[in-house]
Amino acid sequence: MDKHKIKEAARILSFAHFPIALTGAGISEESGIPAFRGEGGLWAKYNPAEYAHINAFLENPKKVWQMLKELDGILRAAKPNPAHKVLALMEAEGLLKGIVTQNVDNLHQAAGSKRVVEFHGNAFCLRCLSCGRAYKKEDMSSEQPLIDLIQDVPRCHCGGLLKPDVVFFGENIPTRALLEAQVLTAACDVMLIIGTSGEVAPANYLPYDAKQHGAKIIEINLEATILTEAVTDIFLQGKASKVLIALEEEIRGMRGKKS
Repeated sequence: MDKHKIKEAARILSFAHFPIALTGAGISEESGIPAFRGEGGLWAKYNPAEYAHINAFLENPKKVWQMLKELDGILRAAKPNPAHKVLALMEAEGLLKGIVTQNVDNLHQAAGSKRVVEFHGNAFCLRCLSCGRAYKKEDMSSEQPLIDLIQDVPRCHCGGLLKPDVVFFGENIPTRALLEAQVLTAACDVMLIIGTSGEVAPANYLPYDAKQHGAKIIEINLEATILTEAVTDIFLQGKASKVLIALEEEIRGMRGKKS
């Protein structure tokens, strides 16, 4: 880890007026959630065209729900790791104004972060494709949706098909999430990018938008990405938790010197 870069990133964050974070799958890998892409990822086992496209879900929900149940088990076993906790602490201390996350695992909220824009939705919620009714999985003991005994898929009380309230391929980003992400990006003077490859649209447009209006871009990733050369001002290479802990400690030290 480059200590000089940590100091410079800490200095930038310390003097920022409206810093935000953009997070991707890499921040949750230390919580036991493998990235969807790459070796060991879910898409290595399940073809996304067959399991993650909205058309595939509508054509054969039973098949897709088999994958979703496996994913649900992984997500339920996951707990926030130190990277999630540091971001929550930074928000509480005024060092972060909000998080835009591409993850659907709810770990930022579980760690204590308050302003979280779920760009791709939340896997712990279900929504009826017929009437639009939403269900929280933790509330299902009292409001259990009907289970189609023939198809073995959850259905709403209206009889409509339920799907996780996440964005499948072929679906649009929810308008509210898109607008809030754009508002945060337009306001930010520092964007902290953590654990995202910058390859998934339209989330990958946000760093470019931030850079265009003069924001500093600090990137934390295990390896360089397409964002590194294009928009990144400071690239901090390493595991998200290790880098963020070092960054927060450096900021705390700087604040101590100021006082």
